[in-house]
Amino acid sequence: MSESTKMTGASALVKALEASGVDVMFGIPGGAILPAYDPIFDSKIRHILVRHEQGAGHAATGYAQATGRVGVCMATSGPGATNLVTPLADAQMDSVPIVAITGQVASGAIGTDAFQEADIRGITMPVTKHSFLVTDPADIARSIAEAFHIASTGRPGAVLVDIAKDALQMQTEFNYPKSINLGGYHPRMDATPESIRDAAALIAQSKAPVLYVGGGAIKADAHKELLKLAELTGAPVVTTLMARGAFPDSHPQHLGMPGMHGTVAAVTALQKADLLITLGARFDDRVTGKLSTFAQNAKIIHADIDPAEIGKNRRADVALIGDLRLTIDALIPAIKNEFKKSQPDISAWVKQAYSWRSRFPLGYDHPTDGSVSPQYVIERIGKLSGPDAIYVAGVGQHQMWASQFVSYEKPRTWLNSGGLGTMGYAVPAAMGAKVGAPDTTVWAIDGDGCFQMTNQELVTCALNNIPIKVAVINNESLGMVRQWQTLFYNERYSNTQLHSKRIPDFAKLADAMGCVGLTCDSTDDVDKTIAKAMEINDRPVVVDFSVHKDAMVWPMVAAGTSNDEIVNARSLAPIWDSQEL
Repeated sequence: MSESTKMTGASALVKALEASGVDVMFGIPGGAILPAYDPIFDSKIRHILVRHEQGAGHAATGYAQATGRVGVCMATSGPGATNLVTPLADAQMDSVPIVAITGQVASGAIGTDAFQEADIRGITMPVTKHSFLVTDPADIARSIAEAFHIASTGRPGAVLVDIAKDALQMQTEFNYPKSINLGGYHPRMDATPESIRDAAALIAQSKAPVLYVGGGAIKADAHKELLKLAELTGAPVVTTLMARGAFPDSHPQHLGMPGMHGTVAAVTALQKADLLITLGARFDDRVTGKLSTFAQNAKIIHADIDPAEIGKNRRADVALIGDLRLTIDALIPAIKNEFKKSQPDISAWVKQAYSWRSRFPLGYDHPTDGSVSPQYVIERIGKLSGPDAIYVAGVGQHQMWASQFVSYEKPRTWLNSGGLGTMGYAVPAAMGAKVGAPDTTVWAIDGDGCFQMTNQELVTCALNNIPIKVAVINNESLGMVRQWQTLFYNERYSNTQLHSKRIPDFAKLADAMGCVGLTCDSTDDVDKTIAKAMEINDRPVVVDFSVHKDAMVWPMVAAGTSNDEIVNARSLAPIWDSQEL
């Protein structure tokens, strides 16, 4: 059964997007994609004209992360398409559902090095979940339907649909499939009953369990089930960088974030657990540290919808392959049945884990030279804006501080580039998030380095009534790289000084882009400057916070070292020694 009507391939494309539920997309027209822009003119889909294709891709990602829906971006062939490669790789690494539509040169010119030709399907195959090349207009609607299905089901990801210009111009029958059944693509939704029973038995035997929660908990909308599971088991909970907000920071069982800049309690609990109940996490190197030394005495329950993740970095004793929300739903009654037979006493373990949390809380020093602490600025933004706001970070020191010093109580309130670590992510992603959640306060917490990569999208925001708020944490440096140069390169600051407090003047730049530009260089002015930014809701606001340039992110596990070597000071002396542990 299908709906059949004669139209151009371009009209079929737009009608297929409408049928897929698209209400907004981000893009820039150009020669090869131009036929599609004519029917867009009459469509109910809101098209937001960005200033750079990278901005379109990150905006689609921010929209998807904030809403849980598929984000859409569009670009022309050649350089337009290649400018989408970074956001596609970024979305794929963080399991974000986006569909990118690109124009391609006419089918007869493909392979001739025609003007603005690039093999974008071939280029993006390694960094997408799937890539299409469409040269027959009859395939356009079906390819769009399949792209949305692939992007949003199973483990979400990035999908590219590249369409030849002549396919957009030719006449075709519009046939949008009523259902999708792709051979070889059948994501498993339910973990097997045997694996559920095995996992429940391991949990009932464990004396030192930890719930190791990754971004999959948010992708699966499993936060309510996660809370029930945590309270049933009583186990300490850690939430990775991509999972912040999946479990409330205020909950007494929460130990914080693990990883390279995680809390001492979270890192140590993973190291010393006898069981890791791993939920939608992938044993990323930033969490495990030196893999051979990670949680050496722990058995592993690994729940993930992607079977390729099972055993990729760490062997699983029990694999739970399926949708995480359904998996936890099935696991809870199985654990209750096991607990009726014998419930382990984990009170000593919990007391120990909580003692690490109280002994080594997150904190920071105020600079002795009177300059502003960047951690304080970010902490105050979180306090004054509250847990209902959405916080979007770039990549670097400010990203880590935003993950540490803002309290996250709800899913989809913390957006960042976790896997790829893409500088320039924050402003366009915040734009997309604000489009998806127009009644929610959206802060982009950015560094002066990141901000200078994509701030042109503030023009897009100003012209399209997208009033995001941007906090530029301006330490005049590529801060995280400078921190490493301080610690590991004898303070030889090679090419990390940006001079951003002189050139450019961020407040004037914001004003020139149709935004409100504010500055703050005093601790006493932080709260009132944030309050002033919060009062402005009719246009974007940029606040240039001049902060101390030598503030560092602590705790820290240096790359390639064991999590047991976690440090909390510039001396790089490990917190733990063998006697303490």
